[in-house]
Amino acid sequence: MSPWLEKEVSELGFDIQSSHSTGIIINATYNDCLLLNLYLRTAFCVLYLIDEFSCDSLENLYQLITNISWETIIPNDEILSVVSRANHPSVKNVMFVNQKVKDAIVDRIKEKTGKRPNAGHNKKNVVINVYWDKGYCWVYLNTSGQKLSNRTYRKIPLQAPLQETLAAGIIIASGYTGNVPFINPMCGSGTLAIEAALIALNKAPGLLHSNYGFKHTKFFDSDQWQKLRKEALLKSRKELAAPIVATDHNPEAIKAAKKNAQTAGVDHLIDFKVCNFIDTPIPDKPGTIIINPEYGLRMGEEKSLETVYSSIGNFFKTKCAGYTGHIFTGNLKLAKKVGLTAKTKIPFFNGDIECRLLSYEIYRGTRRTTFKKD
Repeated sequence: MSPWLEKEVSELGFDIQSSHSTGIIINATYNDCLLLNLYLRTAFCVLYLIDEFSCDSLENLYQLITNISWETIIPNDEILSVVSRANHPSVKNVMFVNQKVKDAIVDRIKEKTGKRPNAGHNKKNVVINVYWDKGYCWVYLNTSGQKLSNRTYRKIPLQAPLQETLAAGIIIASGYTGNVPFINPMCGSGTLAIEAALIALNKAPGLLHSNYGFKHTKFFDSDQWQKLRKEALLKSRKELAAPIVATDHNPEAIKAAKKNAQTAGVDHLIDFKVCNFIDTPIPDKPGTIIINPEYGLRMGEEKSLETVYSSIGNFFKTKCAGYTGHIFTGNLKLAKKVGLTAKTKIPFFNGDIECRLLSYEIYRGTRRTTFKKD
């Protein structure tokens, strides 16, 4: 997701310091974290660096964490969660790291204020992330708290739904901005169509959240947060510039998709239909089509899906002339059955499944050009 996250962060006016496969690093203030949480579609969380240091043992970790002025950061009546990742010979179980860090924080706060925060595991209040790699440690405030990928609208997820951040990344990678029709056959619980509607409306996804980790620290500026929310609401559009169509052959899927879209506040903007994907109504104006078919990863499924992938290719050729078609799949062997040449193959991961977003330019007639001899 990093390339698409970089694009989003740059468009918000920040310079990228560095990037790796699972994140990017920028210079920003704590109030900037509020802005990032509000607007980012492809981020899982926004981490604010509190401290970094060399560390060679669990005992050393406890002491170094205790040296941080936690009483100026965390109220003593809050609930604290600690999440850590450790790659160090002294660590046999990451739970030991969580416990050491939690103990160090609450011991420091109790010493300075006479009262200690309670410990919790639901990540709804103060969340601290610790990364300990060999001899070096980074300590962050997780300003998001619970994952930004949970937009809170997906009340009925159905089977194997796309995560909201992944769906947003796929749509951004497709080039869709809301100015052309968006067609989503095989829509399932509607995540792609809903994320497309949010993008088309320029609606900040953070407006769907009511709680963040940053709200539970002493750094939180409530007035600044309300100002940012008001600005985001003013930037949101009320209507779509072009239609969004979502179809599925399963009536229960469409029922779930409508309910999820209603929770997101976009149900009136999406044309939901129960039908086979080949019968999806296609507006005359060229636009974007994204299909996320099954991958056939279970025994015996792949063979039965060959016809489906072949039919997607025929659907593109016979009904979608002038559109840009996209297939998101974790099975490149099945993708060959589409019978079209992809102009781009963009890598993504859906959980631990390596996937590709395959894009096809669907031309009217033929691209072949003939030259008349003199």
